Amino acid sequence: MENPGKQKQGFARLWELAMMKKPLVIVSLILSALASVVSFVPYLCIYRVIYGIILSLSGENLDAARLISYGWIAVAGAGGNILLYFCALTFSHVAAFGTLYRLKVDFALHLARVPLGFHVLTGSGKLRKITDENIEKIETFIAHQLPDFIAAVTATLVMLAILFVVDWRFGAAATAGIFIAMFKQARIYADKTAVDLVDQYQRALADMNNATVEYIRGITVVKLFRQTVHSFRRLRETIQSYTKMIIALTLRGESVYSASLTIINHVFLFLMPVAILAGMYTDDYVSYAGTVLFYLIFTQSVAGVITKVIYANGAILHISGDVKAMDGILAEPELPVPKEPKSPARFDISFQDVTFSYDKEQRTEALSGVSFTAKQGELTAIVGPSGGGKSTVAHLIPRFFDVSGGSVAIGGVDVRDMEIHDLMSKVSFVFQDVFLFRQTVKENIRMGSPHATDEQITEAARSAQCHEFIMALPDRYDTVIGTKGVHLSTGERQRIAIARAMVKDCPIVVLDEATAFSDPENEAAIQKAFERLMRGKTVIMIAHRLSTVRGADQILVMEGGRVVQRGNHDALLAQNGRYAGMWQVYTKTVKWRIEQQKEDDGHV
Repeated sequence: MENPGKQKQGFARLWELAMMKKPLVIVSLILSALASVVSFVPYLCIYRVIYGIILSLSGENLDAARLISYGWIAVAGAGGNILLYFCALTFSHVAAFGTLYRLKVDFALHLARVPLGFHVLTGSGKLRKITDENIEKIETFIAHQLPDFIAAVTATLVMLAILFVVDWRFGAAATAGIFIAMFKQARIYADKTAVDLVDQYQRALADMNNATVEYIRGITVVKLFRQTVHSFRRLRETIQSYTKMIIALTLRGESVYSASLTIINHVFLFLMPVAILAGMYTDDYVSYAGTVLFYLIFTQSVAGVITKVIYANGAILHISGDVKAMDGILAEPELPVPKEPKSPARFDISFQDVTFSYDKEQRTEALSGVSFTAKQGELTAIVGPSGGGKSTVAHLIPRFFDVSGGSVAIGGVDVRDMEIHDLMSKVSFVFQDVFLFRQTVKENIRMGSPHATDEQITEAARSAQCHEFIMALPDRYDTVIGTKGVHLSTGERQRIAIARAMVKDCPIVVLDEATAFSDPENEAAIQKAFERLMRGKTVIMIAHRLSTVRGADQILVMEGGRVVQRGNHDALLAQNGRYAGMWQVYTKTVKWRIEQQKEDDGHV
């Protein structure tokens, strides 16, 4: 799907999407229009039957055969309407499901092509809503609302023609009521405030979805501390915002919708003055009575026809907001692809005067003038206070984001000049927040390398110190995570993620707090596994626990988005700077824990 510079909006955009399956949609709309025309046949036949009966009351012979034929024509008209409408919906549904499939595939492909950092910054609730709800509503529009809208418009035109053909005076009166109702309805679509409210409603709904997903993910913490939903400020605020928007939107259109529907359902009242005046000056009371009866019967169909138009317009307004949200995601720029990709021969990592800002306007810099080289075959550790830019450095290596200034290079090749699949094949990344699929343990580890053998998976699991607890699971490596009460601890999930990185066996390994949840024994074992893993490879390790980086070849101390110190452990201690202060605090904390443990043991 292309992302034009200036995207169409409203019905024009919905029509553009519907035309993705143009032949099917056009056939559906033609059949729907024909069904609408045929739907008036029973009304006309009923009029002819009533008129014939009235004539017989005035002394003329009752033509029973003709009246019966009108009855059969009415039945045929009703049947034809059902058949044509059924065929119209068949074509529209085929078109809708084809369009839905293409839209979802295109949307998923676009999400795969945008920088991975986009997913870090965008809530999963918002993307889930667009994928599961917004795009689904486009299917509803094409399958039902578009044929119904065309049928309603066609029916309106045919109805107006019939109203004027039978008797222009009654037709003018009925049309006056219809136009007053439509004028009232049109005001809501010309109301900029109402349109803005729809946009605000869509954003409020997306924010509430995001907050709800976050709340559900953190429900254990909420329950643990005996908190209520009111303690979760963001969720509470988004619910309040959504409530405010939906009430404002409802109240904005309430009077308009009520007035329109009231007028439409009482169009016959507009006929009464005309009927009285016409009756005062008519000489043919039989024809007059037939005409009045016809309009009293026929105007009952007006409410149904116009109501369909009103509801179709309202649905289009809301769906347009959903499509606008989808288009907003599709407008996100995809990760630029190099025209002539390059591949590095070496795997040292070099940052040259890198600046980066998460803010598109670059008002606040997360990194500023960062320069360093992480040599191949060595461990480079990055430490520092929270918010110092450590994880940002890690995210720039596999191009989760592109730098705002400077360059990030692997083996002298700018990562922006590398084909993205080639880049990903050279970098293993272990996050602090681990995501495991609802699959077997074996398949979760095999995500690192689809062609890995069972033996390679087992060896990686042993190296990551997770083989023992895997063997204790009900089905061992074939245990499906998250089913039958199988739930892994955070540390266990972390080690499976490390095993996944090991089986991938990339020349570059980025560890973002990869040992944060391991106990001291497993931490030491994992460090030994990493020693084997890093031979001939470039390893970037981000850590708060300084004991894990003591043996690093190079330690970078980051603060405020800058590298404030660099060197190995002994050299940094000798500088008596920021690192030395961090180390002093860390050792005091460890000593306090040991002494506290001894005191606790003494009381046992």
